[in-house]
Amino acid sequence: MEKIELYRKYIQQVLTDYVNEGSSDSEVKSELVFDTVRDHYQVVYAGWENRRRMYGCVLHLDIIDGKIWIQHDGTEVGMANELVRLGVPKEDIVLAFHEPFVRQYTGFAVGYES
Repeated sequence: MEKIELYRKYIQQVLTDYVNEGSSDSEVKSELVFDTVRDHYQVVYAGWENRRRMYGCVLHLDIIDGKIWIQHDGTEVGMANELVRLGVPKEDIVLAFHEPFVRQYTGFAVGYES
């Protein structure tokens, strides 16, 4: 299987697993957003809690130039660790939520400045 196709599969798997582990009793629902054409993947929360609107992005991953860019990770598990567990090399994962200068110290890919 081509590397990009495999990465798409892995990203969808870890995001789906994350959503399935959450509580289904809440009025706030987790939604999976997969754009497999442009390679954008998100988990967002949407709903109501105690008469207050709740909405936000919990996870946002992209595939850019053959690498998985973790744009936002609001989880405790850390999606980078889950992807490594599946076999994605650390040099193919960019922790984009860190500024480019800091990335060299993370043990993951540096990527480029956007």
